[in-house]
Amino acid sequence: MTDFTDELSKDIENASYHCDICGKSFSQKGQLRVHKRIHTGEKLYHCIICGKSFSVGCSKSFSCKNSLTTHKYIHTGEKPFPCDICGTSFSQRGHLTTHKRIHTGEKPYGCGICGKSFSQNGDLTKHKRIHAVEKPYDCDVCGKSFSQNDQLTAHKRIHTGERSCNCDICGKSFSQTHHLTAHKRVHTGERPYTCDICGKSFSQNDHLTKHKRIHTGDKPYNCGVCGKSFSQSPHLTKHKRIHTGEKPYQCDVCGKSFTQNHDLTKHKRIHTGEKPYNCDICNKSFSHTASLTTHRRIHTGEKPYHCDICGKSFSVRINLTRHKYIHTGGKSCHKASRSSKV
Repeated sequence: MTDFTDELSKDIENASYHCDICGKSFSQKGQLRVHKRIHTGEKLYHCIICGKSFSVGCSKSFSCKNSLTTHKYIHTGEKPFPCDICGTSFSQRGHLTTHKRIHTGEKPYGCGICGKSFSQNGDLTKHKRIHAVEKPYDCDVCGKSFSQNDQLTAHKRIHTGERSCNCDICGKSFSQTHHLTAHKRVHTGERPYTCDICGKSFSQNDHLTKHKRIHTGDKPYNCGVCGKSFSQSPHLTKHKRIHTGEKPYQCDVCGKSFTQNHDLTKHKRIHTGEKPYNCDICNKSFSHTASLTTHRRIHTGEKPYHCDICGKSFSVRINLTRHKYIHTGGKSCHKASRSSKV
């Protein structure tokens, strides 16, 4: 009991400096002095470049890099905190700590309601509003409500078409900051999202999520008509057109319709005569990549299609199909196999 009393006395002694405004206690007089500036608004440290003032200088109660020093990095462009994994540098240690969680997968901020975890406290705060019923920010165009004002601001750009986030490298514009951040990785080559199974890296987290389904076999998107499953939502959308007969992509020259946009792109080359695929050996051009692949076999001598009866090889599949008639007596392979079973 004596030991406990002694420890308690030491704690009281160590926290002997009390704020007379809010009651908070400190073990050092200097810490109390710095703390009081929160209440008084006193700002002793001034940036000589832009004139901005700060209340915190170098104090043991704060991180070793004070507010003024950190602020000055805005003017100097200095980023003294590099990531030892990918090399990206930051002006503040806290930003580096947050960034490293991309590599480690650490998500220390957990939602006490649904258990979902986040790498940043701010993201948890935003997430918690999902559980709250209140959505005080309403769009005056379509009436949709949001729990955060910045969500409403981003949403309104759908109606206005505003793209205020510009890439300083290529000039491309985006309506939202995170879209610009993802786009910039095209220029920097940064791929911070790594597959923990095969090591392949991606520039966007959702690309990693889709990729992982190759390893897990997960196919969460199911066709309500035939039950077939797909790993990606766009694949399901395309598949459903088999059942509905929908062909939303129409040629503006001849009116022919297609289920997929890339099929329309290929078709249009009939009208334009465009041949974007060139042979790097003889410079002959083709309108489709498959045609170029077939053509190159003239140069390489590759014959990937083999007859399973006599072993003869062909560079084009149709030539193998025709060849097989020799063995089947002019019948298709399907009919010949049925006849042999009778």
